Amino acid sequence: MLQETISKLLQYAVEEAQRRGVLPQVGVPEVAVEHPQNPDHGDYASSLPLKLARSARTSPMDIAETVVRFIAPVPEVGKVDVAPPGFINLTLAGEWLAQQVEVVLAQGEWYGDTGSGRGTRVQLEFVSVNPTGPLHVGHGRGAVLGGTLANVLKAAGYSVEKEYYVNDAGNQMTSFYRSLYARYQQELGHAAELPADGYRGEYVVDLAREIVAEVDGGLLELPEEVALDRIGRMGLRKAQDSIRRDLDLLGVTFDVWFSEQSLYDSGQFQRTMALLRQNGFVVDKEGAVWFASSEMGEDKDNVLVRSNGTPTYFASDIAYHRNKFSERGFDRVIDIWGADHQGHVPRMKAAVQALGIDPARLEIIITQMVSLRRGDVELKVSKRSGELVTLRELVEVVGADACKFFFLSRSADSQMDFDLELAKRESSENPVYYVQYAHARIASILRVAEERGVRYENGDVTLLVDPAELALIRKMIQLEEVIELVAGTLQPHHLPYYAQNLATAFHSFYKQCRVISDDPALTAARMKLVEASRVVFARALHLMGMSAPERM
Repeated sequence: MLQETISKLLQYAVEEAQRRGVLPQVGVPEVAVEHPQNPDHGDYASSLPLKLARSARTSPMDIAETVVRFIAPVPEVGKVDVAPPGFINLTLAGEWLAQQVEVVLAQGEWYGDTGSGRGTRVQLEFVSVNPTGPLHVGHGRGAVLGGTLANVLKAAGYSVEKEYYVNDAGNQMTSFYRSLYARYQQELGHAAELPADGYRGEYVVDLAREIVAEVDGGLLELPEEVALDRIGRMGLRKAQDSIRRDLDLLGVTFDVWFSEQSLYDSGQFQRTMALLRQNGFVVDKEGAVWFASSEMGEDKDNVLVRSNGTPTYFASDIAYHRNKFSERGFDRVIDIWGADHQGHVPRMKAAVQALGIDPARLEIIITQMVSLRRGDVELKVSKRSGELVTLRELVEVVGADACKFFFLSRSADSQMDFDLELAKRESSENPVYYVQYAHARIASILRVAEERGVRYENGDVTLLVDPAELALIRKMIQLEEVIELVAGTLQPHHLPYYAQNLATAFHSFYKQCRVISDDPALTAARMKLVEASRVVFARALHLMGMSAPERM
């Protein structure tokens, strides 16, 4: 990776200066390089001299001047400058930049991929909503975040498995089944009361009507417990199918749908509880079974099995994570949870450690709430008011691509406002339109070239010397850095930000440089640049799970 190449170049320069006795023999900190905010300061900058100054007892500017003398010449770097109070600025060579167009074209759809993951097995679990109703907009944010992270981690060389944890066991499912059975009876004209903790949404009525259409009143002839089991199985299947359809509409898929109930049926839950007890982390008190969280630094212990014998959600979650690490052997596990699970994070980390697993292997991302707006007006997300509430409704109104881009545009730990008017606007004010229009414009140029019989396979990229051309290439080659950044931080909001900057660079190039002109050689070179930019745009969009339209 280019950033790593620049970093090593500076490190070797310092070490060579020390070897020759020009700089004192002091420890060299990690050499960090970054993109200066002011492009006049070059493509990369390092504050290494400032970090060395105290231990070397030398001024940062003197250190910078010394280091620069020992920077080995490489094709990538065209110019090196020193700037107060002790920065080293490096500018990429124009000739090398132009050649990157050929690199992009040679690598095609794999451009930007890295091998940093080295095949590390990663399990990415997200959405995992109880199968008791439709997905809402907040679930959509987690779905998009998970799908994009999976794409980026794969591009970075990780082996990724996407999983949906189906909470098909426990009290909530029992309540859902009883609610569905009550609605079923009501649909058939029988008096039936919803349970006090029942599900009262209109979707439960819709499910009951579907079941009546399939089995009529046949379930009423069965003993209640048998009927509850039958209708529960039907309702679970229908709810899961509805969730799958909503996710398909968004373009998010899973490799595995893991059943919570299977942990009990296979005995894994019981074995996990036995292991915790064996390790000394189970306490029996007040008629219940507790996890000794306080032994792991938590403020209080947490219930595993209630006094009535039913396991808690926390208990099954511990068994589930043991399955991930110990049974299926994932190297890393990444969970994406909603804001209401914030308090669950430290105790889950403690439980993993109690199982003898390094808690650093478990990474948990918490997504914050999504507010819907129409311009300056915040929407009341209520079915009763007729406003949007479900993910399906949102996708049908603004489209899957807009959902993905907007959901990704803020870091997961930030609350976000989703502006419906902006998401539908066909103008440069809408970042989704702005980015996709750049790709569509590229496709239009390629079509015109084909219609005119313009051939550019043998174009000479050394003719690409205009500042707008080089600025576009500079932005294109940053894709690899963005992939590494997102894979390392698990923060995919860097992708839409990059895509907007790439679009700005392309639109600027298009305005300043006539692509198809009377100069055949320059036309061929610029057409190569256009085709290469198409590759990078499509790659960035596809990493976000978005389409790359050819017409808009």
